[in-house]
Amino acid sequence: MKNPNENAEHENIEIYDERRGYRRKRRIRNQVIAYFMAVVLLAGIVVGANFGIQTLFGFIKDHQTANVNATEPNNPVESEPTENEAENASLSHEEEIPPLVEEAEPEISVLDMIVENCIAELTIEEKIAGLFIITPDSLTGTDGAIRAGDVTRNKLLEYPVGGLVYFGSNIQSAGQITEMLENTRNMSKYPLFLAIDEEGGSVARLANKNLAGNVGPMASIGQTLDPENAKTAGTTIGTYLSDFGFNVNFAPVADVGMGTEDHPLGDRTFSTDPAVAADMVRAFVYGMKESGVHSTLKHFPGLGYAEIDTHEGMAIVERTLDEMRVSEFLPFIAGIDAGAELIMVSHISAPNATGDNTPASLSKKMITEILRGELGYDGVVITDALNMGAITEYYTAAEASVKALQAGADIILMPESFAEAYIGVMEALESGKITEERINESLRRIYRVKYATQVE
Repeated sequence: MKNPNENAEHENIEIYDERRGYRRKRRIRNQVIAYFMAVVLLAGIVVGANFGIQTLFGFIKDHQTANVNATEPNNPVESEPTENEAENASLSHEEEIPPLVEEAEPEISVLDMIVENCIAELTIEEKIAGLFIITPDSLTGTDGAIRAGDVTRNKLLEYPVGGLVYFGSNIQSAGQITEMLENTRNMSKYPLFLAIDEEGGSVARLANKNLAGNVGPMASIGQTLDPENAKTAGTTIGTYLSDFGFNVNFAPVADVGMGTEDHPLGDRTFSTDPAVAADMVRAFVYGMKESGVHSTLKHFPGLGYAEIDTHEGMAIVERTLDEMRVSEFLPFIAGIDAGAELIMVSHISAPNATGDNTPASLSKKMITEILRGELGYDGVVITDALNMGAITEYYTAAEASVKALQAGADIILMPESFAEAYIGVMEALESGKITEERINESLRRIYRVKYATQVE
């Protein structure tokens, strides 16, 4: 025969187990309801569905009422709790408080939801096309394209590229370029980067067509030692670019200059002093941001010590990584801190920094390990134009494009042959040299920039 105290203890355990099971079910139910409400709320924000939000509030109210009215299973014994019951009640009370920090799901921003939804809708062909920025001439097969008509529309449907870059040959007048950009933007199924090189001074496609005032060379602005002048230049350029319809400027030049007239960069750099150049680059980026036009730091890791123009052939510098850290990197770090949306990687070869002569634009060491890993940059990385001699003398369009993506670049700029580059990336995907997730990784960065202003 069992001891009555043992029977009571056994009954207490059964009651405790029953209550704990009930609480567990109720907690799981509440968590499911909470997740459901969060999803509905986010969906309501994205699509602006007032009805969905009102329904959600009603659901919350009903749920709160249900929680107030909810009761636990009837306790068959209405008596003073025994010592064991009191201890069990204390344990169960502690168990009812969920560890919110540990169980919380990662927050998904509205921007991320928009980006993921967009990428999910893309075909693999559209994903690959979205990694390229090419000229309107290359897209349409027309030299000096100056308008966007049926040919542009059809080509954008066939190859929905990530963006187009315009040169002096594409610009005739203010009305012409404005209309061309507007038509192109409206013809594209997806948002486009509409880019131009508008640095000021000798590299100013619009100002040198007398369609805007030229702010002058960056070297002259740097000599003032006043960052406000650089900010004003950035705001001025960004404002007229925005008025014409451009949304990306391949500027500022963040290279540390050499101060010699015969250097390939000439007066395009702010200063030979890394600290001065950093202050100017930061200010210029701030100015561009005020206009809503995306800025591009170029030409990482820095062309200042290159004696050969990468347009012509391979340019090798003997700089070590430690030397770059205290000089060339400083303006880029300043631009990153200021919020530059893109960084253009040059074709310079720096064997003492990377270990071989691979151009920086194709170097995983330079892009993934140094720019992203060490400098912490998670924005869009774009190659310098892949039709330059430093690339075309050693790689086919397909090889260069694939190597750039493998290295960590997001956008392939102006390959020597867009068709060959596009097919090359497609074949690399099919063979496993590049994964679809690697492509999606770049598209996420690209579309975060493209959609960011729409959710601010």
